[in-house]
Amino acid sequence: MKTIAVIPARGGSKRLPGKNCKMLGGIPLIAHSIRYAQENANLIDEVIVSTDDAEIKAIALEYGAKVIDRPVELAGDFEPTVTALQHVIAQHPAEVVVLLQPTNPLRPVALLAEAMKLFRDGAAESVFTVTENHHKLGKIRDQRFIPFNYVPGQRSQDLEPLYFENGLLYICTASAIRKGFIMTDDAKPIIVSHPFASVDIDTIHDFNYAEWLLKTI
Repeated sequence: MKTIAVIPARGGSKRLPGKNCKMLGGIPLIAHSIRYAQENANLIDEVIVSTDDAEIKAIALEYGAKVIDRPVELAGDFEPTVTALQHVIAQHPAEVVVLLQPTNPLRPVALLAEAMKLFRDGAAESVFTVTENHHKLGKIRDQRFIPFNYVPGQRSQDLEPLYFENGLLYICTASAIRKGFIMTDDAKPIIVSHPFASVDIDTIHDFNYAEWLLKTI
């Protein structure tokens, strides 16, 4: 089955302008996801960046990725990622799509191989990464805090495990994407406990944390 990695990278970041081109560990942020895909060439046939930005396009080409120019109508702030993926596979047909978000630049080396094995063996249309949450969560209503996943006084280690979608990677069939889905009803979660799972760059503080992790791990 032909498998492509798609890296959707808009140029219009509001909270951290130019973040996809910002240098992280000596290379542009988006280059981390490109290199990760290239380092898994045994699993991925093509690496494609979808962008509406000339600078991002130039960087992607410099690092050896193919580029799809994303139309302005698919690059708005509220446009879902799946439409960018649909646009890519309409021009580059494939059976399987690996979504690598550039704002999650740090991934454990063996993660994609592990996720791909689960995808192929699990008889599911999609696989995605999650991380266990250890916080005591609640809601605020009428200025009152209402515990959600615990009883006041309960020890954190006794909580029922909850998980959050960490965004490190997604694997999905192209047929599901054409129907508008990245995570299907039968999606299989793969649990990631690595510190890299806590990196999702939206602000300068997120970026600085990613830099610290790169130097530390």
